[in-house]
Amino acid sequence: MKQDYHQLLKPEIINSISGLALIARVIVDGYLSGLNHSRRVGPGMEFSQYRSYEPGDDLRLLDWKMLARSGRYYIKQSEIETNISVKFILDASKSMLHTENGLSKMDHVRVLVASLAFLSQNQGDAVGLFTLNNKTLQSLYPKIQKQHFNRILLELINIKNEGHWPEDQMALNKLHDRSHKELIFFITDLYENNKELTNFIKQLKTSRNEVVVMHIMGKRELNFDYQGTITFEDLETGARLKVDAKEAKKHYLLSLEAMMKTTKDSLLANGIGYHLFNLEDPIGEALQSFLKIRNRLI
Repeated sequence: MKQDYHQLLKPEIINSISGLALIARVIVDGYLSGLNHSRRVGPGMEFSQYRSYEPGDDLRLLDWKMLARSGRYYIKQSEIETNISVKFILDASKSMLHTENGLSKMDHVRVLVASLAFLSQNQGDAVGLFTLNNKTLQSLYPKIQKQHFNRILLELINIKNEGHWPEDQMALNKLHDRSHKELIFFITDLYENNKELTNFIKQLKTSRNEVVVMHIMGKRELNFDYQGTITFEDLETGARLKVDAKEAKKHYLLSLEAMMKTTKDSLLANGIGYHLFNLEDPIGEALQSFLKIRNRLI
């Protein structure tokens, strides 16, 4: 019986290596097996050469070209490993501690990155993790070794959200590799003052990589699901603002929509992908996006 990962989304499970690893395995196995059973086989497929993916199979044996043709996951024993470096760059500013339903944005990001890293690592990709705010830069450079996955989980658990995103670009050279094929996921809530985040992201793009921004937002942030008189606190500056929710809602939603459209258009114009990730969205959608983008680099 397939396990629903949502019942595992508890802070005490997310913030342990064994718990986070379990969640990642459940999500990836559930997504791949579910998609495999829901898609119809395409024409011209040679059944004698392939068998369907089953939970627990070595993901390095998946045939990615067959996935692109048919939308289904098949095991092919002669599948050749690729040489793609997958980097996760995380916004570790304090605003990522915004919490809804008992889990912060960063808790969700830990699960998201662990799942994507598990999928990447097991298909033979080198995986790296970088977390950044104006006070610290934590770097874990891409490696292929299986034990590297546990190191990634440890770094995810140990992230300390503080301060804001740095306005200078000094960290860029430490995160960049212009000589290899890279898939870069930049995960952030896009809270910025002077375009410091979007300017940084644009400088990551080269002709040899794919850069994707995953914009993390809570349901209440997106819908302004508040009532009565409420006081909001800026987690990064400590500033407080008292508003009437009914009067503020229309202006807030219009401003948010305009910001998101402007940011998305600007990123797309620079060849950078943009995906809005609601905290209540199934993580399988992020895995699907990852696989599509990865195929463009193969």
